Amino acid sequence: MSKTKIALIQMKMASDPKKNKNYAVNKIELAAKRGAKIICLPELFLTKYFCQTEKHKNFNFAEHIPGPSTNFFSSIAKKLKIILIIPLFEKKTAGLYHNSSVVIDERGKILGKYRKMHIPDDPQFYEKFYFTPGDIGFKSFKTSKGNLGTLICWDQWFPEAARLTALKGAEIIFYPTAIGWHPKEKRKFGRSQLNSWLSIQRAHAIANGVYVAVINRVGLEKEGNKKIQFWGNSVLFDPSGNIVKQAKLNENILICEVDYKKVEISRRHWPFFRDRRIDFYKGLLKNPKDA
Repeated sequence: MSKTKIALIQMKMASDPKKNKNYAVNKIELAAKRGAKIICLPELFLTKYFCQTEKHKNFNFAEHIPGPSTNFFSSIAKKLKIILIIPLFEKKTAGLYHNSSVVIDERGKILGKYRKMHIPDDPQFYEKFYFTPGDIGFKSFKTSKGNLGTLICWDQWFPEAARLTALKGAEIIFYPTAIGWHPKEKRKFGRSQLNSWLSIQRAHAIANGVYVAVINRVGLEKEGNKKIQFWGNSVLFDPSGNIVKQAKLNENILICEVDYKKVEISRRHWPFFRDRRIDFYKGLLKNPKDA
């Protein structure tokens, strides 16, 4: 198996989790009909992006893994014979929560989960209020359609996360994401912010010889007087950093072909793994002032 089709589902979210779940299923079914064998949804797709504010009632959205959502989507994966990557707000135990993603295979079996390692705390991205940093490390899941790595949103800015996921064996790194503009800043900084976001992920693809798949949400979401315009631009980069397909600001289902031979070819011609000097990388374990 050298080729497969993947689907990146770029969607808007409503206030009602049940509506979002049903809407996501509709998109998944459409993607499967178009031949996708691996399908990924955006970060925290069951809800609006509640991290714009700090409200204790939002913890009610969290659920256990396995739990109701994984049971439901496992049945969908089994029915359609597809692999699903499902991002969820995970309740580990009382008072301890994670921003997680689950990989479900075509038999409906949970292969494993990943817990977001890097947790932001920026204006209207108050994730440290809700999420504990991941405690199970970086992951690659062996499936019938390739080795899949899963990272989440803020993780995408850290080269160490991409490198360690690739070293685990990932041939595609999926980044379920919720990122956008503060409307008041868009005119001045919008283009630069978006270009930076695309550039860092292109770099991960090149530096690690992997496909990088980024799945964002779209739409203007309000929390009281706060707003974020999610900028979409879901994209697949090949191992040479070329764009395979890219969405814009509209809802979209990106169906992309992945050719795993390109991973091998890229790593042969750009042998970054071979030439690493891990014997001199101990400074990575220190803060900048101490390195």
